[in-house]
Amino acid sequence: MTIYGKFVKRILDFILSLLGIIVLSPLLLVLALLIRVKLGSPVLFKQERPGRGEKIFTLCKFRTMTGKKDESGKLLPDHMRLTKFGKLLRATSLDELPELFNILKGDMSIIGPRPLLISYLPYYTKEERLRHTVRPGLTGLAQVSGRNFIDWDSRFQKDVEYVRNLSFRMDMKVLWLTARAVFDRSDVAEDTNQAEGNLAEIRKQRLADTGSLERNVENG
Repeated sequence: MTIYGKFVKRILDFILSLLGIIVLSPLLLVLALLIRVKLGSPVLFKQERPGRGEKIFTLCKFRTMTGKKDESGKLLPDHMRLTKFGKLLRATSLDELPELFNILKGDMSIIGPRPLLISYLPYYTKEERLRHTVRPGLTGLAQVSGRNFIDWDSRFQKDVEYVRNLSFRMDMKVLWLTARAVFDRSDVAEDTNQAEGNLAEIRKQRLADTGSLERNVENG
């Protein structure tokens, strides 16, 4: 890894995230109040995710869904709990702003592969695990290449491409493309599960299909 990747990138992350928190603190406060009124409590959505070296950390985002439940006490499907306000937060990426605190702490970077679910860890290939050799990002090359509308294989190829070509120039490119995508409000999925599918389920099915094909060849 270059000097930029080893040292400079972290220094820039710390400075920029701190400045971002200070400058955006009024907006963060307003959003927190609106979310409390419109969507309920807690204001933040917290979930454990794997970071650099697959070390687990707690990701913080603004919640975008209500806590409505059915008669049996189970949460309703995502699309039934996602309000117009929640859709707006996602479309503008405002729900991601609390991740600035993750960046300040050192769990994340401004630019890098997005942190995914812990349950996905067993399903990465050896090459795809390169995405965990750097800090996960608020935005990344895969996100500006289609966000939730590119398949998992293509997304991981972009993550690996980013890691292999990590540089200040690459980060500036991703940052510019991210700003353009946010202002265009393009490639944003209201229901990310429906748009991208569950990686674990997809890869399990691929293994099952491969096994069925091999058995058919043997029997054929």
